Amino acid sequence: MKNKKENLNYELREITLQISQITKVYGQIKASDNLTFTAQKGDIIALLGPNGAGKSTLMNMIAGYLAPTSGKIEILGKNIAEYPLFAKENIGFLPEGSPLYPDLSVKMFLKYMAELRNVAKPELNNAIRIANIENVVNQKIETLSKGYRRRVGFAQSILGNPPVLLLDEPTDGLDPNQKDHIRSLIKQMAENKTIIISTHLLEEAETVCNRIILLNQGKILADGTLEDILKQTKTKQLADAFRKLTVKE
Repeated sequence: MKNKKENLNYELREITLQISQITKVYGQIKASDNLTFTAQKGDIIALLGPNGAGKSTLMNMIAGYLAPTSGKIEILGKNIAEYPLFAKENIGFLPEGSPLYPDLSVKMFLKYMAELRNVAKPELNNAIRIANIENVVNQKIETLSKGYRRRVGFAQSILGNPPVLLLDEPTDGLDPNQKDHIRSLIKQMAENKTIIISTHLLEEAETVCNRIILLNQGKILADGTLEDILKQTKTKQLADAFRKLTVKE
């Protein structure tokens, strides 16, 4: 339970993302069904849900890769449909599977992405350092392990220090030490960002995120802190809450 001072601080934090009645329809399927929520600077939000819940669809719509069938998405108060370049300048995105250019070296790929975002060389070098990939910058991407490819994808997502960061399964393929490193970075960066993480890892949601949005069949079933969700579902563990909300009896 937040005290009055904490509540005031939360209310004063900048709203970075506004999702208003977003629906995405594919034929007869609603991948997103009238989604509405607000995110603020300092939020680390876990998008949880079973396969097909609509997590990646939502991330792709926020990033501007998919257009919603109806509804509105605003980044820093501007509608991304009306200001697409502004939105892309202020969003960093690590999509599912880390789509990269396999024939390029890590250095050439990140240099190309930095040029697209008008990012200076010191910022590029900083992203390489933060992602801890200095030892592979001259290798071709196709020669990298899955874990290193994921970290290269993470490096490109933070180029330009965007205020909104979308990470789809950011620790997929990483070993335990690498997972700890990325999770620690996410916590450090969150002070000045809104970070949304799509994950299947309940442990990640519990230990890294300060807010959880649980989706199923395109709908928001729960939105709040871990404590809020356990209270809502009258359970003691997130795994039990997850099952209770997503498994049909």
